Amino acid sequence: MKTSYLFSAVIIIIILLLIDLYTFRGLQLLLQGIQGRIIKISVNIIYWAVTAIIISGILFISFNPNNFRNPAFFTTYVMPLFGAVALFVLPKIIFVFFQMLNDLLQLSLYLISKFTSVSNQSNAGGEIINRRIFLTQTGAILAMIPFVSIAYGMIKGKYDFRILKEKLFFENLPAAFDGLRIVQISDIHIGSFGENYEAVKKGIDMVNSLEPDFIFFTGDLINNFAKETEGWLPHLRELKAKNEKYSILGNHDYGDYVQWDSREEKQQNIQNVIDFHSKIGFRLLLNESVKINRGGEEISLIGVENWGRPPFPKYGDLKKAMTGCEKYPFKILLSHDPSHWDEEVLKKTSVDLTLSGHTHGMQFGVEVGSIKWSPVKFKYPRWGGLYSEGKQFLYVNRGFGFIGFPGRVGMPPEITLIELKKGSV
Repeated sequence: MKTSYLFSAVIIIIILLLIDLYTFRGLQLLLQGIQGRIIKISVNIIYWAVTAIIISGILFISFNPNNFRNPAFFTTYVMPLFGAVALFVLPKIIFVFFQMLNDLLQLSLYLISKFTSVSNQSNAGGEIINRRIFLTQTGAILAMIPFVSIAYGMIKGKYDFRILKEKLFFENLPAAFDGLRIVQISDIHIGSFGENYEAVKKGIDMVNSLEPDFIFFTGDLINNFAKETEGWLPHLRELKAKNEKYSILGNHDYGDYVQWDSREEKQQNIQNVIDFHSKIGFRLLLNESVKINRGGEEISLIGVENWGRPPFPKYGDLKKAMTGCEKYPFKILLSHDPSHWDEEVLKKTSVDLTLSGHTHGMQFGVEVGSIKWSPVKFKYPRWGGLYSEGKQFLYVNRGFGFIGFPGRVGMPPEITLIELKKGSV
């Protein structure tokens, strides 16, 4: 085992224990109002049992770093551990905040005892104790909100597919393409689903119900390994389009996050991913373009390999991909990472519509009415939905699957239907 893994594990465990100890103090204050001794003991045992399970999981993974080469290890152990930390630790952090306020009240009580009479001290002490209980109860109630939300996101939210629809108007769209229906899906991360074929079938059926003219898949078919696709061929090839299905690669499709035994092994993994695209009926675009003909008129579809800001790889070559596209009046670009739009597409090309994914909306956020927020906005200002500047449009799909945290909270998996219209809004 590499020393770095153990060192990281020890640091994480120390932080978790500090949070747990601080939380435990508040828990004891809550338990003061409960009469049953058995109930108190049971709560304490369960509390520390959960902590012991999480710490054991961290140590187990740290002592088995080579198992990261096994996709089943990642989905069976690593992702559930992410989920357990999110489910049990994040609510504790909220609770700890209120415990810190309690400690400030205790400090206030101490200062009062120094500068007031005994009778006033007594009155002030009683009042602060009541406030301490109130703050602890408030912290517990507020901590339940993320606990319930995260639990829902892990159990049901990650399979709660939604269809989002956009109708986009372009003056230069050839008349024959007026009303063209495109379904975009992105970031399937098929390894994260394990063998949950029924959940994915639900999403596939929703795609097919839209009866799209084309399906565009904007990258990240897998987490790291081509063998994650085993068993999925008969399911993913059920995606139906009236015309063609096109795809590109995302950052995870290259296997860059794995220590391979040889360059040849890594290259074979990439080739197997490329071959799988063909097997499920997708034409994979690798820094190239194709013309799409409809009613005697043509537009250009451009697909680049992954182009990302560090630490994400840059395999995309937009200039190469757009060779020969100048003659087409309308252009659609498939590029996995939305940051590519700002860096090389916007105001630098004549690409009309760019379709991206990659961000997942961080699998966490709030989208209610006009409110649209996710922490991922601090990394990707254009992280989800439709963006436009001038006559150029970018749509960022929030992803079909999930990775890392095995759930989605306020950020459901997305299937996008885009209808192209000729004219102006």
